[in-house]
Amino acid sequence: MRALRVLRDRIRALVARDRVVDEIGDELEHHRALIVEHLRRDGRSLEEALQEADRRLGNFAALRDRGYDVRGGGVMETIWQDLKYAVRLLWRSPAFSLTTIAALALGIGANTAIFSVASGVLLRPLPYPNAHELAMIWMDNSRINIHEDWHSYPDYTSYSTENGTFASVAVFNATSRTLTGQGSPERVAGAYSTETLFDVLGVKPAMGRTYTEAENREGAPAVIVLSHRFWQRRMGGRADVLGLKVELNGRANDVIGVMPEGFAFPTAESEFWVPIAPSEQLRNTAGSLWLQMIGRRKAGTTVAQAQADLERVNNALLAARPGRKGYGVWVRDYREQIVGNVRPAILVLTGAVGFVLLIACTNVANLLLSRSAVRERELALRAAIGAGRRRLVRQLLTESVVLAAIGGGLGLALAWLGLQALLGAAPADLPRLESIGINGGVLAFTLGLSLITGLVFGAVPAWQLAWTDPSHALKEGSRGSSALGRSLRRGLVVVEVALAIVLLVGAGLMLRSFARLQHVDLGFRTDRLLSGRVSLWGPRYRDPAPRVDFFSRVVNGLEAQPGVEAAAAIGALFLSSTPNSTNFSIEGRPDFAPEEAVEVPTDAITPNYFKVMGIPLRRGRAFDDRDSATAETVAIINETMARQFWGDKDPLGQRIKYGQVASQAPWMTIVGVVGDTRRTGYDAPVRPEVYQPLAQRPDSSLLVLVRTAADPRQASNLLRGQVQAADASIAVHAVQTVDEALHEMTAQRRLNTLLLSVFGVVAALLAAVGIYGVMAHAVAQRTRELGVRVALGASHASILRLVLVEGLSLAGIGLAIGLAAALALSRTMSTMLYDVSATDPTTFAAIAAAAVLVAILATVVPAMRAIRVDPVTALRTE
Repeated sequence: MRALRVLRDRIRALVARDRVVDEIGDELEHHRALIVEHLRRDGRSLEEALQEADRRLGNFAALRDRGYDVRGGGVMETIWQDLKYAVRLLWRSPAFSLTTIAALALGIGANTAIFSVASGVLLRPLPYPNAHELAMIWMDNSRINIHEDWHSYPDYTSYSTENGTFASVAVFNATSRTLTGQGSPERVAGAYSTETLFDVLGVKPAMGRTYTEAENREGAPAVIVLSHRFWQRRMGGRADVLGLKVELNGRANDVIGVMPEGFAFPTAESEFWVPIAPSEQLRNTAGSLWLQMIGRRKAGTTVAQAQADLERVNNALLAARPGRKGYGVWVRDYREQIVGNVRPAILVLTGAVGFVLLIACTNVANLLLSRSAVRERELALRAAIGAGRRRLVRQLLTESVVLAAIGGGLGLALAWLGLQALLGAAPADLPRLESIGINGGVLAFTLGLSLITGLVFGAVPAWQLAWTDPSHALKEGSRGSSALGRSLRRGLVVVEVALAIVLLVGAGLMLRSFARLQHVDLGFRTDRLLSGRVSLWGPRYRDPAPRVDFFSRVVNGLEAQPGVEAAAAIGALFLSSTPNSTNFSIEGRPDFAPEEAVEVPTDAITPNYFKVMGIPLRRGRAFDDRDSATAETVAIINETMARQFWGDKDPLGQRIKYGQVASQAPWMTIVGVVGDTRRTGYDAPVRPEVYQPLAQRPDSSLLVLVRTAADPRQASNLLRGQVQAADASIAVHAVQTVDEALHEMTAQRRLNTLLLSVFGVVAALLAAVGIYGVMAHAVAQRTRELGVRVALGASHASILRLVLVEGLSLAGIGLAIGLAAALALSRTMSTMLYDVSATDPTTFAAIAAAAVLVAILATVVPAMRAIRVDPVTALRTE
């Protein structure tokens, strides 16, 4: 409170100067009157008392001024004068001011935009109470090298009841169901879970309640909890929503609760939650992996302690069930689970924009040093006539802070614009996208960054001034700046070049990586291909035959449409990290050891699939009409599977089955081998794959693919029309072109590459400006010397060489330092690169060559100016 009162008094002294001075004068007059009155009582005459009072008080005007200073007016007025003087100087030097402010706005704006992303994604607390206690519990499946595999229901029972570090555990999975009974069918995303999920997350419903353990049993009444968004969007925000029914997949569910606004789990699209209600078979089937697990750790326990605790439980499970060999457990902090995959990219980008700001500050400091060299005589003269060194330093720092404040304001506007573009280009699956924005924390960051930036780049010329002898500056002022100033400017250019090289190397590595990624052969054609998922529901499709008939009618109907070249369907075109897969056996061979068992995806396809996708048939035949439900069970495998398990032998005619040799699954005869496809992404290894005809594996949810003669987006209505014609209660969802799906898969890499490239180019331009500025100033300062050289017979080539060598030597030193730093730092980007080494010599060589070219271009203009120096004019000027 005392500090606030002091600040208030100082501001009042500044804005109401005359009134404060009058108040101080009144106080002094009153004090003078008291002295006179005291002296009169001692017998002094009025004249003697007045003279003695004036003698005791001293200079009345000086006292009043000192009183004004004590009130803070002097300090505030000095600061105000410094501010006004700084603004006048900037106004009189528009080129310098605009250049400086633009560099700062660019650096501060880029940092603010990336900080808002880092703050929203990495720093902002998760929307759950004590979110640091949450942890995902994964199966560590070494059989297929997947650290985040799913669990069976018996796993949940064991982990939830036998652990000692978790207060509660829940299992869940994302799902989607068709909303019926409310107009046109709509596919809605949601989740099913155990009743413990909401306790684990620590979130209570805004209305009603969540489901209970009794409602999580097979045969229990169907209940549903709605999201706030669904309640508003489909229920009109009705206050009497509790007790109403929502029909999903034709089954009526009683609404028992509505979650708070903003709550969405496990995905941002989740709009409902229903009980798992597993059957007795699923409750006891340890080999059915279909659930994700999350838990809330007990207060004070760490992730490491939880890991050790669950490993103990898992070891007991391995002892009881030897078939689990190869299955471990992995506990991962929930925040790390959400943002861990993007953390390296965000940290790299944060470091990159930090480099941009450092380069901008270095450039500005160089500009200020050059300007202070011009003002050296002025500052020395002010020091000679009584201005203290502290006052001059404060004046220079004030000018710097004013520049930074203006640059920070413009930078905030640039940050807002850049953030809009960034969010527009960001991948849809970027975690916590809704948390990114300009808020109070970001504003405070920008304010603090602007202030620190102003002090940092203003400290360099101020420090130079502190070491400058005014008498020497006045004596030699016409000859340019001091050796210290020249050394500082050259040093700053070296720093600029080094920082720019680090950024350019990072951008170059990302560009080469992305180019390699784009040239990966996926093994199938993606052009003019539309996809849309169709999920069947209800008793009508309980039997296999209606499912096969439905998809056959849709595919055949699409192929009969004008503009459609071909159509097909598959369970999943792009496989997730945990696809529907299972282990398999080969006839005539013993079961694989548990730790050696390989899982293969279980894909159902229509006969025309390989033709539609352009996947080559290497051996054997494709599926056709002979592969009916009653015919011999057949399969087609990919080249990787053929090579891995049969080597040079022909797999055609060999038989495999899902599960172990003794399982009841039918043997499948291999009738064909097709080319490999990268269905798990550009940068993922090819997996062994098995395909079955839809008639023999009648799935209820398939991705329908339509290859068109023109723009595939125009076929979306055709797809919906054919599905509606086959069954009006079935909805099509996730409609997009395959190229769009691939674009989403590489969106994060594309964004990282784009941003690093932009930052690298900006850094290179700022470094070039820095080199140009130093060399131009050096030529201007050496006008007399160059004139003398020309007068004594120096050729234009020698003058040109002199200037070029000086400029390129600075760039060369910066280049060497930058390459060494880039070599050390580029390893932090290794996880962001594909098929490119973090020390890729081609990239380093290309960046070095480009840097030399930029340095030459930045030095040529001052060098050309140097060879045009007229010796007579130069000497006359001196």
